Amino acid sequence: MDKAKITPKDFFLWAGAIVSFYWSIVAFIFLIFEYINYAMPDPLGYYPADPYQSSIPYEMASIIVLFPLYLLLAWMIRRDIDKDESRAQIWVRRWAILLTLFIAGVTVAIDLITLLTTFLRGDEITLAFILKVLIVLLVAAGVFMHFIADLWGYWGMFPSRRDRVVAGVVVLALSTIATGFLIIGTPQQARLYRFDTQKVTDLTNIQSQVVSYYQQKQRLPTMLASLTDPISGFTVPTDAQTKQPYEYQTTGGLAFQLCATFNKESRTMSQNNVTYPALPGLRSANNWQHGAGRVCFDRTIDPQLYPTTTPVKNF
Repeated sequence: MDKAKITPKDFFLWAGAIVSFYWSIVAFIFLIFEYINYAMPDPLGYYPADPYQSSIPYEMASIIVLFPLYLLLAWMIRRDIDKDESRAQIWVRRWAILLTLFIAGVTVAIDLITLLTTFLRGDEITLAFILKVLIVLLVAAGVFMHFIADLWGYWGMFPSRRDRVVAGVVVLALSTIATGFLIIGTPQQARLYRFDTQKVTDLTNIQSQVVSYYQQKQRLPTMLASLTDPISGFTVPTDAQTKQPYEYQTTGGLAFQLCATFNKESRTMSQNNVTYPALPGLRSANNWQHGAGRVCFDRTIDPQLYPTTTPVKNF
């Protein structure tokens, strides 16, 4: 049999298939990692696991786009091989399969080394860590077994088994994506949470400016417009969703209140009751946790932590 010659079509089909496959696998592993982090947040983490601030949406999008692309390219490659068996012998196919086997084997070795190193050092081996190691091991072993079978021609001899494996992987991918939507909600819900996050950021900035104003002028501002400073470039933010100004009022000599209307309950209220910290030195009742609807945050400045500045005299 004459040696099969590679065509540009062969090269780009295999290049696209390998890139989309590798990207999909990496996205899948990191997506599972994010799910584990969400279900088992690190107690040493400064903030609780927040899916809207994680890479979950990016990894979901990667799988949604690239995994079907890989299946399409793999189907085209298999169709060409079925028409011309010599296409199974081209060098780009053998190199792609052998490279994948090499990477999968190295990944399994590194995964086991990481587990043993952690154990031998006496570090705490948490359930989350074990699950992550297990996920990497299972995925890498599965990839290795699939491609070694392909190299030996197993799938060509048993196409029905190949189809069942493909169906199982598709179901796994769909289940993983569905889990992501259960965690982060719909795109509309995600946008509402982003609006709420922006509102907390705006209130934090306003709070900081109020404290700075007090330190400079020995009194609280009577209205938010007083905080606008063209020299520093600070402009009082408005609610990006409603385009309305935030509510502010003084409630005492050193006390003030900031109010905003939120779409959803803050995620920290339902995850381990962890709070976002207020500005140090501000006595507050609830930091930045909030429910849905109009919520007000009461703040009282501690003058010992935030002493007023002495004006510089001009001579």
